Order: sequence, then structure tokens, then C-alpha cells
Amino acid sequence: MTATAPTPSTARVRATALLPRLTLVLAALLAAFFAAAAPASAHAALTASDPSDGAVVATAPAQITLSFSEGVAMNGDSIRVLDPQGKRVDTGELRDLCSGSIIRYGTALRPGLPDGTYTVAWQAISADSHPVSGAFTFSIGAPSDTAVSLPSRTAGDGPVAVAYGIARYVAYAGFAVLVGSAAFILLCWRRGAAQRPMQRLVVRAWVALTVATLVMLLLRNPYTGSGNFADAFDLAGLKAVLETKSGASLVSRLLLLGAAALFITVLFGSYARRHTSDGAAASEEDAKGESDLVFGLGIGGTVVAAGIAATWALSEHASTGIQPGLAMPLDILHLLAVATWLGGLTALLVALHKVPGIERSAIRRFSTVAFTSVVVLACTGTYQAWRQVGSWSALTGTDYGRLLLLKIGLVGIVVAIAYTSRKWTARLAGGQGEAEADADASDVSRETSSVTVSPAAADAVPEASAADASDPRRAAQLARQSAARRTAREKQVRDADPDRTGLRRSVLAEAGVAIVLLAVTTILTSTEPGRAAELEAGRGSTATAVPDRAVKVTLPFDTGGENGKGSVRLQMDPGRTGANALHVWAETPDGKPLDLPEVRVSFTLEAKEIGPLPVLPERAAPGHWTASGVQLPLTGDWRIDVTVRTSDIDQTTVQKNVKIG
Repeated sequence: MTATAPTPSTARVRATALLPRLTLVLAALLAAFFAAAAPASAHAALTASDPSDGAVVATAPAQITLSFSEGVAMNGDSIRVLDPQGKRVDTGELRDLCSGSIIRYGTALRPGLPDGTYTVAWQAISADSHPVSGAFTFSIGAPSDTAVSLPSRTAGDGPVAVAYGIARYVAYAGFAVLVGSAAFILLCWRRGAAQRPMQRLVVRAWVALTVATLVMLLLRNPYTGSGNFADAFDLAGLKAVLETKSGASLVSRLLLLGAAALFITVLFGSYARRHTSDGAAASEEDAKGESDLVFGLGIGGTVVAAGIAATWALSEHASTGIQPGLAMPLDILHLLAVATWLGGLTALLVALHKVPGIERSAIRRFSTVAFTSVVVLACTGTYQAWRQVGSWSALTGTDYGRLLLLKIGLVGIVVAIAYTSRKWTARLAGGQGEAEADADASDVSRETSSVTVSPAAADAVPEASAADASDPRRAAQLARQSAARRTAREKQVRDADPDRTGLRRSVLAEAGVAIVLLAVTTILTSTEPGRAAELEAGRGSTATAVPDRAVKVTLPFDTGGENGKGSVRLQMDPGRTGANALHVWAETPDGKPLDLPEVRVSFTLEAKEIGPLPVLPERAAPGHWTASGVQLPLTGDWRIDVTVRTSDIDQTTVQKNVKIG
């Protein structure tokens, strides 16, 4: 049995000429996928504390207060204060000190606390549903040794966080394919409702979104708490999750997915049956009935899709930060635009690979839909980028900004690959054939009309069928063989066109780059946005010295080499103008002494153009350096620069301002 490629059709040239524009538009949209959903999470940042990190106070404060960049959810166990022996010294009573735009919480301390170094550990759920945590120290009277080690695990880390992140990724992908594929069928290719590959695509996307949402609901308690998988089945924890904004959003999404299941049933049931006839003319009554059905599916589908998108917009980053009233509806539009494009592109790829042909009118309509989506996506994405980054300095000076620049670079690569698809799309019609131009391409006989079968083979099938008609097992076997031969013939017809194969491979190359792009986006999900990062960087940038009391600051560092991470603790005594004794300790991330090849310190008073005044402390013990007689001639905000070297080539300089006087 041999197969010959269908003959070219000039009528199809005009149809496929629309695809270059379509490819470029859709590649641009791919670059912004997840921009509003997973990738732009606006974690709350600790912007201030009283006492501040590393502060030395003369007397014990009555309470500890924490200020945040956005709303957070806290309880009585969210702020813990531990004395040098590790004993809890706070009352466990959470104080809500929020006022207007100021987000501040506190906890009271027990009276009569002795001098020493105290550790403050806190944990909260930011308004965008992400867990945040941290710890810092302050001292009463003078610093002391402490048995408390800062926690190595932060909220939202560990295997549970990885599983939760994967579920979120699957949920966003399932939403995009579900909404976009259904929109592609209703708006661009109604005959696709009767195609089995399209039906499988939509149903699988619905299953993926539903399962991912259930997993997120179960993992929400350990994700924001203990980090243990066993707590996923803690009924008390699950009840607490359901009372939160995130839990309510997940439950709402499940209810909306039930409505989506009804939508799919109608789409692939009564609606699909209207497109399974062999091109028979429809009566006026049937045409009106189909128009009403399409209208109902369109309205219902839009409402359900917008509702599912709102479960993200109303519970994550768009619901907090600046201008939430504008950000939330724009976030819904952004998600719908991305889903319309990505799901539509996925449906187009499935049609190219699994379905014998797709009509010119469907390509033209999808091109229009895609162009509209990219306009919406560009407008909403620009606004969201401004909300998350906030300044040019944050674009280049924060991890979030640099990842965003990397993402933009990947956009250029995707567009460049899409540009090469022009030659394939311009020539695609040469391999489509007359069978693809027919309105009812679902008729297999039309797709295989050019397949030649020998007379002997043609006679063999009916004879075998007649001989084994009384044997159900034999008849079923022959039916499977016939279906396999038919599938093979369809594949031969499709693959006989090198231009169609070239287009498919080109678009798959775009998808390969898109995987890398989505990996970068996943990292962005757990990265603090530039606006919040700059706010947090300003926290504690100036340490205030208590008169006649030593001042202590702690500076983390990373030289980038092996064993290059750690922190330096710097103490100046008495922390005033004139002569001071300087002590520098270097520690590993787990609090052990770190003996460095070299440590240098300098002091600069920029307001008076004094300095830098270099100081080279002497090694007193492993991980400990001292210098005496360090002169600070004037009061003001002194910048302390500490240069640490961890190897012959790896060194870095960290700095902090200290207010003297």
C-alpha cells in the first residue's frame, strides 16, 4: 500500500499566509506567560523593627514591634522572643498596631529582663498567600553569648514547598490550556468540538487543574507551617486553612471547576453532535438553535473562566500592594489573555499533529483573537511590571529585576525562532491538498482518497470479514486492524507534506525555549519583588548607638567562592565620638567561628566628606579580630565598610550605616 501527498491548492495559500503574523504574536505572548499568575508574587517584607536588628538598648523595652511592607496574617505564636538561654520571654499576646497604611504588629515582653542578647523569631502569611519568616537579635545593656541559633529553615522552604510549587505550576498550565482550547473551539474552529484529540486535550487540562487544586488545598497547612507532609491530613490544620483567604479561594476554584465540567459536557455533547454530520445543509431552525447554544456557551464559559482567574487575582499578589482595586481586574484580564493565547496555540499544535486539516477561516479567526490577546497582555503586563519593580534601580539592583531582564532576553529568543517559521507557514499550503479544503475534513475517506490499494488486498478484507462475521472476537480483531491501517494512512498523508512538518518542528522549538522561560518564571515566584526588596534593604540600614553603650551590627556576606557565605558581627565600644575599641567576629551560616585570611574595616562620614578611615584589626582568636583606639572625630551617620576575603581570589565588601551621637 502506498500513499501520495495531496496536490497543492492555491486557495490554501491565502489561509496559511496568515500564520507568520500569528506565530510572532503568539511567541511574544509566551514570553509573558505566568507574569500575572505564578511569576509576580509580591511577598511581604519586614521594613522596620523596634528594637532594630543588632541594636543595643540601655533598658529592656516593654514590647517588640515589627512593621511590614504589606498586610500579613499573624497569631499569638507568630512573634517569639528568646533570652540568651533560649527561654521564651514574650507574653504570647499579639498586638495589632496597624494604622492606615502602616502595617505593624507587636508582642509584650515580661518585666525585669536581665542584660544580654535576645533573639526575635517571627513568621507570618503575607497578603499574597506566601509564608514569610525571619529572625534578628538585639541586646539589653551589652551583648552577650547566646545559646539560641537562628533558624536555618525559613517558611515556605523544603520538600513540601517544592511539591506545592509544582502543583501551582500545573494549576496555571491546566487553566491556560482549558480556557484557551475551549475558546479556540468556540471562536475559531467549531468543527473541533467533534474531534477526539481536541476533546482529550480539554478534558485532560480540566483534570490537571482539578487535581492540582486539591493537592494545593491539602498541602497548604504544612506549606505555611511545619513543612511536614504528614500534616497535610491534619483536620484541625485543614479547618484553619479553610478559614483563610487562600483556602477560601481554593475551595471556590473547586466549585467553579464543577461548573466547568458542565460546560465541557455540553460543548462535547449536544454542541459537538451538530458538527458530526457529513456537510448536510442545516435548517433555519437548527441554525438558530446552534447560534443560541454558542451564545450560551460563550457567556457561561466566560463567566466560569473569569471566576477561576479571580481565585488567583483576589488571593495573591494583585490583592495587595499599591492600587489593588485596579490591579485585581487587570490581573484577571491578564490571565485570560495569556490563557486564550497559550491554550489556543496548544490546540493549534494538536490540530496540526492529530487532525487531517484545519480551515482557512479558523486560522484567520485565531489570528485576530491572538492579536487582541497580545494587546491586552502588553497593557496589563506593563502595569504589573511597574507595580512589582517600581524603579530602574530595582530592575538592575535586585534579584527580581535581574531575573526579569533574563526573562525579557528569552522573549527575544522566542521571537527570533518564531521569525524562522515564516518560510514554513508561507509554504504550508503546498502540502495541504484538496482534501483539506473541504468543509468536512473529518471524513477519513476524503483524507485517504489518494491512497492506492492493490485489488488483492481490497478483496481480502471483505472476504475475511464475511468469513468471520459470526465470530465476535475475530470481528473485533479485524476492526482494530482496520482502525490501525486507517490511522497509519492518515499519518502518512500528514507527514507527506514537509512544509507542515517543518512548521510543527519550528513551533516545537518555540515550546522548548518556553520551558526554559517558565523555569525562570518559577524562580521568580519565590523571589522577592524589586519594590519590596528595596523597602527591606532600607530596614536597619542605619543602626543607632545608645550613648555610652557599645553598638553592634551584623552583616551577611557572600564572596561567591567555596565556603564564601557567612556573616560578620562588628562591635564598637563605647560607640561614640573619640576613641573606640573595635571587635569583629566572623561566623559560618550555622553560627560557628569562621577564620578568614583577611578582614579590613573603614569608616566614612559622607556628610562631612571625612574618610574612608581605614582600620586593620588584628587576629585575636579564630574568627575574632580586634583594634583599639579607633577614632571617630564627629557625630553623624558613619558608613562602616567591612571587606572580607575567604580565599586568594574571593572577597567582598559589605556596609552599614551607624548613627553616632
